[in-house]
Amino acid sequence: MKKTIAIVLSLVLMFAFTAVTFAAEKKEMAPAEKAAPAEKAAPAKKAVKKQVTGEVTAVDAKANTLTVKGKKGDVMVSTDDKTTVMAGKDKKTLADVKAGDKVMVNYTEADGKNVATKVTIKAAPAKKAEMKEKAAPAEKKEAPAAAPAEKKAAPAKKAAGY
Repeated sequence: MKKTIAIVLSLVLMFAFTAVTFAAEKKEMAPAEKAAPAEKAAPAKKAVKKQVTGEVTAVDAKANTLTVKGKKGDVMVSTDDKTTVMAGKDKKTLADVKAGDKVMVNYTEADGKNVATKVTIKAAPAKKAEMKEKAAPAEKKEAPAAAPAEKKAAPAKKAAGY
């Protein structure tokens, strides 16, 4: 009986040591095996959200691309069905964007491609000449109104409760 127990215990210990040895070999081989398939098919990088503000230098409505000249250089982005183009509160299309427009583009960069999520067309600032023309008539209208200073204006009545 003692011989049988001794043989069974030695067999159990032998299997236990071999199992531990095989487990250690698999752990050592696992990173090497995982690295080989990863080299064949490059893992997709996470999409990075970015933003560029600047002037549109080129628009290709057929290819759905837009090139914006920003502070750090030109950025070419492509658009898709999910891209929204806005001018103020109005929804627009890529065809409404013209070269020379000031825009702000939110896009994601993944796998070397820039895909626009939102394009906002900024209102063009009024030209200096137009602003002077608008200011000049306003000044002319004020001059005649200020001339009759003889009449006293009635004091403004205050609203009740104030």
